Amino acid sequence: MTFSQCVTAYLDAHSDSWKNAKHRQQWANTLDTYATSIIGALNVASVDTGLVLKVLEPIWKTKTETASRLRGRIENVLSWATVRGYRQGENPARWKGHLDTLLAQPSKIQKVAHHTALPYGEVGSFMAELAKMEGISARALEFTILCAARSGEVRGATWAEIDLQASAWIISGDRMKAGKEHRVPLSNKALKILKALPRGVDTDLVFPGMNNKALSDMSLIAVLKRMGRGDLTVHGYRSSFRDWAAEQTAYPSEVVEMALAHTIGNKVEAAYRRGDLFDKRRKLMDDWAKHCGTATPRRLG
Repeated sequence: MTFSQCVTAYLDAHSDSWKNAKHRQQWANTLDTYATSIIGALNVASVDTGLVLKVLEPIWKTKTETASRLRGRIENVLSWATVRGYRQGENPARWKGHLDTLLAQPSKIQKVAHHTALPYGEVGSFMAELAKMEGISARALEFTILCAARSGEVRGATWAEIDLQASAWIISGDRMKAGKEHRVPLSNKALKILKALPRGVDTDLVFPGMNNKALSDMSLIAVLKRMGRGDLTVHGYRSSFRDWAAEQTAYPSEVVEMALAHTIGNKVEAAYRRGDLFDKRRKLMDDWAKHCGTATPRRLG
């Protein structure tokens, strides 16, 4: 059995434990991207510490979180291969008492990546320029900012999730980072974007890309670059929204955090707050949409 064959067999053996097909694909893609070219075609029995390091070391300091996940996935595949009798001995990808003596602790080298955010006072003028840009990617970026949503949530949005009558976008838990259903109140500006979009015959995606497949994250970044704003990130607009809400409105922080679909860290607070503050969030998102239409910050809420 080659390492790649063991990866496939491992995934098949655990098919029922994956949260959804997307997570299985992400799991497989990480191995395919970083490990397959080095150890994929090798007999799994020949994978040793030196080969594992050959996979991990090139990205250990630059893509630490990815490298750490990759190490764990290699360890799982090799453990499966050992139990199935395809290899023998200690697992060369194990961390404690082994790779932890050869590689730096991830927590020591990992830097917090701050997503470059546009100052909220400049959002209005930016949105005016964005509205002039043509293409489905530009509309997806516009919608992302108005909803203070994550890029992946918008790129994977389907018409089945959109309730135009209720002015709401209902995202199922399996598409959310926190794993819980999230309702997004849609402002008039967000609704206007949706109503102007063509409805595809061969796809239910709201913002379909080439061949009716979901847009890539790079397609939204490409819009920023075409606007001469390659210094910004799509995710950074969530920070712009958060800063604006904190400094220019009187909305409680829990309303803002729920609008961002952030997990409540306090277990007691989470237990008592069973609602999703939808009506309050609707007012917040309406005010955010108004702010996005002007370059002058105003105190609201």
